[in-house]
Amino acid sequence: MNQPNPPRIFIYAALPCEAKPLVEYFSLKKATAIQPFAVYFNQDICLTVTGLGKSAMAAGVAYTQALFASAEHPVLINIGIAGHKDHPIGSLFLIDKITDFDSRKNYYPPLIFTPPCPTANIQTVSRPQLGYDQQHLCDMEASAFYETAVRFSSGELIHCLKVISDNESSPADNIQPKQVAALIAAHSAMIETLLTELSRLAKLITAQEQSKLFEQLIQRYHFTVSEQGQLKNQLSRWVILTGNQVLDLDETRFQKGKDVLCRLEQQISKVEFCL
Repeated sequence: MNQPNPPRIFIYAALPCEAKPLVEYFSLKKATAIQPFAVYFNQDICLTVTGLGKSAMAAGVAYTQALFASAEHPVLINIGIAGHKDHPIGSLFLIDKITDFDSRKNYYPPLIFTPPCPTANIQTVSRPQLGYDQQHLCDMEASAFYETAVRFSSGELIHCLKVISDNESSPADNIQPKQVAALIAAHSAMIETLLTELSRLAKLITAQEQSKLFEQLIQRYHFTVSEQGQLKNQLSRWVILTGNQVLDLDETRFQKGKDVLCRLEQQISKVEFCL
């Protein structure tokens, strides 16, 4: 479905009850021709209900991004519920660190804007947890979402937003679909604020100057297909982090595309930003 004007914002929810209030708030329509997953969209937003768990989330992200492959620098966000030891039910958090319980891999979504809500760490597990002995949030999709999503966009445009649905006083086996929908619906306006900010950042990286530089570099140096994708992502990060400042690459040091990527990474690592 390579539309000439595909959606620029992609929301991924594991459960229908997580998706329902967003479908209603953003006036999304179901794509009846799409079968493997329930997909809803309007001109700007596409929402996919992936199903519960890491494998389902990874498949849903990959499928939808392939479906709308013409989307350039898309915003991708996972919105759903999570548990915590003692955070009040209904609390909203933007995730700044994701840990996969099984692989022990960590992911750090870059927060280069002022978050509209508190931030928190989350651990992704493979099965529901009824013990509340940790200080991090707990869910079943975030790590798979982020690991898959970074293949399709810049890390600065990929985030997880979680609403507390259960805690030690009200454990996970008490969760009801209507309650979940109400918890997420209560934060609809703040979700819209976050999507607006991420859309603003996405527009920055489509600047004409960045596009020209990409074309110039791939004409001068050999990049594999994979390296071309890395180049786009690194140039996108530079634009977002610096507000599209001039990039001094000192091309006398380059012999191949890999040299360009190393230099870009060095330059990006020196950029300081504050919230």
